[in-house]
Amino acid sequence: MKQFLSTVRRITLLPTLSFIFAFFIGGIIIVISDPIIMAQLNSPGKFLTSAAARIGNSYLAIFQGSIYDVNLARESGVVRGFYPLSETIVTSIPLVFAGLAVALAFRSGLFNIGAQGQFIFGAIGASYVGFTFDLPPLIHVPLVLIVGIIFGGLFGGIVGLLKAKTGAHEVIVTIMLNYVAALFILWLLKTSIFLRPERFDPIAPDVNPSARLPKLLGADLRLHLGVFIALVVTYFVWWLLNRSTLGFKFRAVGANANAAKTAGISVPLVTTVTMFICGGIAGLGGAVHLIGTEYALTAGVAGSIGFDAITVALLGQATPLGTLFGAFLFGALQTGGRTLLSNTGTSSEIIQVIQALIVLFIAAPALLKKIFRLKKSVDSKSMAAKGWNG
Repeated sequence: MKQFLSTVRRITLLPTLSFIFAFFIGGIIIVISDPIIMAQLNSPGKFLTSAAARIGNSYLAIFQGSIYDVNLARESGVVRGFYPLSETIVTSIPLVFAGLAVALAFRSGLFNIGAQGQFIFGAIGASYVGFTFDLPPLIHVPLVLIVGIIFGGLFGGIVGLLKAKTGAHEVIVTIMLNYVAALFILWLLKTSIFLRPERFDPIAPDVNPSARLPKLLGADLRLHLGVFIALVVTYFVWWLLNRSTLGFKFRAVGANANAAKTAGISVPLVTTVTMFICGGIAGLGGAVHLIGTEYALTAGVAGSIGFDAITVALLGQATPLGTLFGAFLFGALQTGGRTLLSNTGTSSEIIQVIQALIVLFIAAPALLKKIFRLKKSVDSKSMAAKGWNG
């Protein structure tokens, strides 16, 4: 129990402090950017009261837009008040998959910047199988998911193979392959196979109803079965890293590739397998996102999910459980940001500022250590050893 609590503390301490400080600075920015409040500087009491009210209302709007809406509950019932929470979970689901694809690579000493492209290829495979075939749901849905894993895995495996055989740096290769995926889907949606009949804009046909993930809370809420798939994959990555021989090899190569090679571990094989699995996880995320919420393939099906996943993995310190919580927190910020402007007049861009600040503080633990007077154990070297390679 003590070891478990220590692990939870290690995973949550730095992200929690990063969130607190990021929201603190975000509050200052909200006040500074409001000319009405700044005009009250000559009256300190009035200025502080107005500033506190504006910050409080802004963050309350984020909470109401992402967790629970009291006004909606009054109008439509207590249960309906949790509609924002269901939207937060839906937003978080693809971030979990893409975040795990990045985190697993981190633990193996690789930087998988290509989750965006792998996510797109998974969605492409899922779309084709989804609208081409008409099968029983118990066959169609698993088939779509498997194809998404294969498409994403092959796209990620290219990176591992190139690094293993030629020494090509995975950061450069994954960044370039993101462009390949983005341009490939644009071309693909103009072909006769993928372009929806009688349409000229790049959009594929809707996947058949038999290929869609079932809703969990009725047709009015978008929450779907993908949330359980995300939890299963999170557990799988944890098991893979901590309970399997292959996961031990991943961690060994990530900690010290030369030492792992001396111990008889094939570093090229581990690199290739790691990137295939990471690509498969991201591809599965693309498939789940497509048949769970989107239903039709578009050029913007991935949005910025693959890039946000890097931040999510950093926030979760490259651990499966931390990545899961990081995805939920970022999903809450994104969902809450949609109501921030309409409810308070505060620009929703403050959400992006807060996200950027969180990444900054996660990447500079020594800064937080000095600000909050943390013990010496929580420093960059310790976090690298425990969070990234441990």
